[in-house]
Amino acid sequence: MKRLRLLLIWVLGAAGISAMASVPAWTVGANPGGGAPVFVIPISGTVEPAMAAFLQRTLRDIEGRPAALIVVEMDTFGGRVDAALEMVDTLVHGPKAKTVALVTQKAISAGALIALACNRLVMRHHTTIGDCAPIIYSQEGPKMVGEKFQSPLRAKFRTLARRNGYPVALAEAMVTAEMEVLAVTIDGETRYMEAQDFEELDEETRQRVESKSTVVPKGELLTMDDAEARQFGFSSMSVSGLDEMLERMELSGHPVERLDQSWSESLVRTIASIAPILMAIGLAALYMEFQAPGFGAPGIIGILALGLVFFNQYLVGLADYTELLLIVIGLLLLGFEMFVIPGFGIAGITALLVISAGLLLSLQDFVLPDPEFPWQQELMIRNLTQVLAAVVAAIVASIVGVRYLLPKSSRLVSGPYLDATLQEARDLSDQTRTVQVGDTGLALSFLRPSGKADISGELLDVISEAEFIEKDTPIRVVDVRGNRIVVERKAD
Repeated sequence: MKRLRLLLIWVLGAAGISAMASVPAWTVGANPGGGAPVFVIPISGTVEPAMAAFLQRTLRDIEGRPAALIVVEMDTFGGRVDAALEMVDTLVHGPKAKTVALVTQKAISAGALIALACNRLVMRHHTTIGDCAPIIYSQEGPKMVGEKFQSPLRAKFRTLARRNGYPVALAEAMVTAEMEVLAVTIDGETRYMEAQDFEELDEETRQRVESKSTVVPKGELLTMDDAEARQFGFSSMSVSGLDEMLERMELSGHPVERLDQSWSESLVRTIASIAPILMAIGLAALYMEFQAPGFGAPGIIGILALGLVFFNQYLVGLADYTELLLIVIGLLLLGFEMFVIPGFGIAGITALLVISAGLLLSLQDFVLPDPEFPWQQELMIRNLTQVLAAVVAAIVASIVGVRYLLPKSSRLVSGPYLDATLQEARDLSDQTRTVQVGDTGLALSFLRPSGKADISGELLDVISEAEFIEKDTPIRVVDVRGNRIVVERKAD
């Protein structure tokens, strides 16, 4: 019995070992490429909130997975400061693995800030980095902003330079053109310092100065190629590409996994670029829908256009339920103004203001600009300009649409239609016999589009042409068809 028990244990153990040996390698955590993978994240194009959301998503996806290295491929002229700072915080506080910025073409302006946030900088041959001065666009073209804007960025560059061991003065020189940076050799060691700091050196230190030269003249921003970046202590090496970099870092045997943008993330960036146009289309379509009876294509188009703008901003982390609530309240007020209160008054104006506020807040991640971040004020002015331009364009487009498109929209709808006409019919009505085309009168009720009117002292049923007409508005008869009297708003 004891032997039988031992035999059974031996058989079960052998079966277990055999089963484990038959399991594929990837199910037990082994890597067929040998070693932890190298993740490559491309950062190209304009720096914007959608790009910041893409970087957060990729780093979140690889969190918990062993990574030999995270390579951030840089090819950008820069973009929005708020998005760049968000990406810097993501790189500094997010990944546990080492990060290296590989400049494949250029890392200019906000791109330089993002590149210096990585633990290490590597550049391909003949690439450039630098020139991070904040600018605004005016009627005269791009214009560099003043000290108020430069100071917070210089502080961020100082922090990143100290974190990674880069020359602090040279890092600041990427932001401020008023700085003059010198290369001073003291006791065989080359230091980079501002000209003002050099003037403040004590006499004993001045005696030990072996050489002094100007690296960044006053009035210029620091922009370096790969050789200069390596000479100044920013770049650790110049390579021909990713393969050479991994070989020199002794990671050539590790598998490389590239994390590109998904089709949805590319769609988000595209929608963000045309958000003002979608706002104008959405508002104009909704106004046309309120002007027409029932619910049709304009209403669907308006809801879809504004919905695309909101949910696009929601996906990149700028919009939330507050903005959605404001837009919904604005639409309810607009409907209340159109269907309950004749004319256009306080409710209509409030609706436009509330909708505009919701759209404005969906374009930014703050309510009011923070004085410590002066670029927020410029961003809010730009967003406000876009929203107001969309509202004005919507008003113009809706007026044109109500006047010219809605009257012709019935032709786009297939029948059935009545083929019979009243061409041979005779008008026997005493009510309309005295009304002629061109007669004028006054609307006694809100014509939506039908209602009551006083024409030549008679109370008649009339219908407006292609628009709603408020009560007490002068009108003019444009057509008389039997008992049907068609009127329009009388021109001043």
